Amino acid sequence: MRILPIASGKGGVGKSMAAANLAVAFAQMKQRVVLADLDLGASNLHLVIGHQAPKAGIGTFLNDIRSDFSDVITGTDIPGLRFIPGDAEIPGMANLKASQRNALVKNLLALEETANMLILDLGAGTHQSILDFFLLSGQGIVISAPTVTAILNAYVFLKNAVFRLMYTVCPKGSPAYNYLEASRKDVSGPKRLYIPRMIQEIEHIDPKSYERLKKNLDHFHPRLIMNMIEDPKDAEVALKVRRSCEEYLDLKIEHLGIIYRDGLQDTALASRLPIVLYKPRSILGQAIYRIADKILSSNEADYVLDKEDVDDSFQEAALEAEIDFESKTEYVEELLHSGALTQGDLLETVKSQQLEITKLKKENNFLKLKLSKALSQGYKP
Repeated sequence: MRILPIASGKGGVGKSMAAANLAVAFAQMKQRVVLADLDLGASNLHLVIGHQAPKAGIGTFLNDIRSDFSDVITGTDIPGLRFIPGDAEIPGMANLKASQRNALVKNLLALEETANMLILDLGAGTHQSILDFFLLSGQGIVISAPTVTAILNAYVFLKNAVFRLMYTVCPKGSPAYNYLEASRKDVSGPKRLYIPRMIQEIEHIDPKSYERLKKNLDHFHPRLIMNMIEDPKDAEVALKVRRSCEEYLDLKIEHLGIIYRDGLQDTALASRLPIVLYKPRSILGQAIYRIADKILSSNEADYVLDKEDVDDSFQEAALEAEIDFESKTEYVEELLHSGALTQGDLLETVKSQQLEITKLKKENNFLKLKLSKALSQGYKP
């Protein structure tokens, strides 16, 4: 069973949209799919796939981990797709106890008897439970938008995922584990989380733990999807995530592709339909299918990513951004000529985009000011 955790450093970047639509796309490709809403405390994935409000969900199971997990797995109107609702009604679901997390993982992994694809829609942020679910696969997906904060949070999420992986691999009480603990508690500065230097130190003080860590890191290659882009230049910011991961985390990431912002997604959501069912031939729908094809055609077992693979994935994503932009422009022209889209509609769209750009500029200036103040106070990156 292929496990596909989907995460994001921050909310509002289209994580649940991607999870739901990929699940539907895989089901259409004759996969036996289970989609689980693990955004506990803010569960609303059922709205994206057009499922009725759940009577029971993961929260119900976690309140009684001795209950039958199959009771919270429901069928859908989409052949080949089953759904596990989350639970936003039961307080404290976002903060799982170790026993709850272990019971949930055990039952999720047991689904391999009836499914060959398990998609986990995780909560936003870097809570330990979220990181543990993300690490169930070496090829989890991180969704980001091209905004400064979204990119920064995507990198921070990956940094925390690597650090969590180091903790889980090094046995408690070992020299490597004690070193990680001392580094975590050290408040002398951010150098303590410079991963390449930490790995070198672990190799020196604890060769056995280093061998286990090296093996796990060699097979840990998260994948990036850049969502909500407006033009091909937006896709280029993915390179910043790549450079930061390679330089500061010693981590290779693969680019799965880009998705343009599309107003049809709001219409599809209001219609309680995934975009691949509402408008499968839309730019957004085709991007989902393209990403799904890449995932299915990739080799998951013992997969080691080299520099050439990374280069190819980023070059392909840049090319897709150019092609989709041309298709998007042609589509708008067709709507104008057909009368389906008036010049007034187009002007209104441009105005809303200008407001969004102004907002992003203010956000960028604010972050620059904070960084400038931090540097003036002696912060060293």
